[in-house]
Formats: sequence, C-alpha cells, structure tokens
Amino acid sequence: MQNLLPQPDPTLLPADPHADELLAKADTEEAVKAVAAAFPTYSAAWARLAELAIEGGEPVTAYAYARTGYHRGLDQLRRNGWRGAGPVPWSHEPNQGFLRALHALGQAAAAIGETEEAERCAQFLNDSDPAATAALNR
Repeated sequence: MQNLLPQPDPTLLPADPHADELLAKADTEEAVKAVAAAFPTYSAAWARLAELAIEGGEPVTAYAYARTGYHRGLDQLRRNGWRGAGPVPWSHEPNQGFLRALHALGQAAAAIGETEEAERCAQFLNDSDPAATAALNR
C-alpha cells in the first residue's frame, strides 16, 4: 500500500566546521570534554563522550552524556524545521552527532535496564534513517 500523504522534507542540520575540526583532533577524553564545554550545543562531542563512557563500562555516565547530546540535537532539529517527524539523513554529516547520541542513549538505557527507553531510541533512530541504524549497529 502506498502512502498518499505528503512526507516531510529531510532535516539537514548546519555544519560547524570549527567544532568538527577540534573534535577530530581530540585524542583524549579530556580533549573531547573541552570541545563539549566550548560548544555545548554540539551533539557530536556529547555523543563521543557517551561512546567513550560505554566503552569504559560506565553506562550511567554514558546515559547522562547521551541524553545531553540527544536534547541539544532535538533543539537544533526543531530550529531547522523538524516538527517531530520526518527523515534525519545519516548521509548528511552534521546530522550524525544527533543520531550517534540517540544511538548511545539507547545503548546506555539498555545497559541500565531501562528497556522501554532503549526500544524507543532504537525505533526513533530507525525512523530517522534506517541507514543510521545499519551504520551504528555494525
């Protein structure tokens, strides 16, 4: 069955080349924290901190970092026309910070036994872009 309702346009977040450059050079957790502190609305830094915490076996810390990145990303999405639904393409690199934070939030939620939140995050990620789910679950 074909959906005849108009679909929302994809939401494309603006790039932040300076923050991207600093994060790419951040080779320690402290350096990543410095990027997050300098650019608190930059979801990619929060996502990286969450990923590092997951790798380090600290799911509660990961949850806090990921939740911050997720909420900062939602704020950016809304400012850029997203109305609570519609594609957030993984292929658009500035979207990846939000999508990685969402994925990390789901992982951390699962690790602390918050199953409903983990499932909601997995569904939201897949609804945003199935390519994000595929890329992040490798």
